[in-house]
Amino acid sequence: MNEHENFSAKAEARRDVPARPWSPGETARQDTLLRYLGAVATAAAKHAGTEAQAPTTPPSATARPAPPSAPLTPQSVSAPEPGLPLVRDVMDVPAASLREDLPYRDIARSLARVHAGALPVVDADDHVVGVVSESDLLAKVAFEASGHRPGPIGRLRERRIHGKARGDLAADLMTSPAITVLPGATVAEAAWLAALSRLKRMPVTDRDGRLVGVVRRDALLHSLIRDDAGIRTEVEATIAACCPPSDRESMEVAVHDGIVELTGRMPSAAMARLVAEVEEISDVVEVKNLLTAA
Repeated sequence: MNEHENFSAKAEARRDVPARPWSPGETARQDTLLRYLGAVATAAAKHAGTEAQAPTTPPSATARPAPPSAPLTPQSVSAPEPGLPLVRDVMDVPAASLREDLPYRDIARSLARVHAGALPVVDADDHVVGVVSESDLLAKVAFEASGHRPGPIGRLRERRIHGKARGDLAADLMTSPAITVLPGATVAEAAWLAALSRLKRMPVTDRDGRLVGVVRRDALLHSLIRDDAGIRTEVEATIAACCPPSDRESMEVAVHDGIVELTGRMPSAAMARLVAEVEEISDVVEVKNLLTAA
């Protein structure tokens, strides 16, 4: 993503923020959102580069289509970069699930019990076959309460929802196939998938499609955006690697909302190098260079 695209994405994100009264934390909230979008955009750019470099292979005569429970996850999952947080590090285990033959009233009770807006549906072998959400249940109860029927030329989506709402079991009401992610996927890749799919929770499955956990959108967000203490630790490590003890004795580091402030005295040549390296640290929004030449 070049600078123009990055600026346009940020501008669009600001326009899309709903109108709300200003509060002392609003600026920080919007900054956090933009940093999250930046991390997701970086993952998308890496994924696009991987797809562009991937060789195309002719279809095999014996190849079989992936089962509905197969994880929908970026190709680059097979070789994540060392040190990147993975889905297995932030997912919830064990994961609540629903059986295919569960009646819709019991589904509603299950959603309320675990305080979730959606739950994966699994077969007898724990393969994820779909997801049932509050929206699916809402269509069901609305159909029963109102008796609404789509007209003969009703929209396709309305007729499809009406068809699902006539069912009583999880297998009838679920959305299938489910969008899932592998535990070995990076957090950034999972965040990109969640953003594209507008999902708050994603089932995590093994390569055979069996449920092993669930990852929440807020867990992905918190993992992608480090707090100020984490950024300060890396800045101090960078200073220790760049500067001899005599140069860093008078230096101080402060971090607030991703903005790094450097104060103290050090040689001008080392100063330029240090600032450049701190600017490259992940999640650093800005570097305020208040250093003076020794």
